[in-house]
Amino acid sequence: MTINEKLSKIQTRFKSKKSRFNSFGKYYFRSAEDILEAIKPFIKELDVTVVINEELVDSSVIKTTATITDGKETINATAVVGVDLSQKGMQMPQRFGAASSYGKKYALGNLFLIDDTQDSDATNTHGKTKSQLTDINKAKSYIQSGGKIDAIKNKYQLTSAQEAELKTL
Repeated sequence: MTINEKLSKIQTRFKSKKSRFNSFGKYYFRSAEDILEAIKPFIKELDVTVVINEELVDSSVIKTTATITDGKETINATAVVGVDLSQKGMQMPQRFGAASSYGKKYALGNLFLIDDTQDSDATNTHGKTKSQLTDINKAKSYIQSGGKIDAIKNKYQLTSAQEAELKTL
């Protein structure tokens, strides 16, 4: 079996749930460690090795390369991430560590074609309906600080007037 066939097998069968929760942003996510843990059965079954390398491109950019090899052939996937050097509340090593983790996650995601579609349980409301948005100013503040209107729409039911108002920001 070629490395392309082995990688294709992994890409079509691999699943890694979003099992970690960000309490600040109120969302679930998967980490590089989750992906690596989920890939281990495939490594043994298909007799391949997965390696991650990082390179500091300049003082605030990290290039991460995820590689799969069977000893004869190799396939790489890359992610490039910036380090937020002015991130408040973090020491410099934490800033680089966060960017490193992010780069690993996306390089692995690129290699294994991990998409961000949600599983049915994540989209199931379990009989609960969305509440009506009552604080438009809080929603405006959220969008002005970089939040997305889709995130608001996933959590709240908006009137057409509220949605139009938020789209002007």
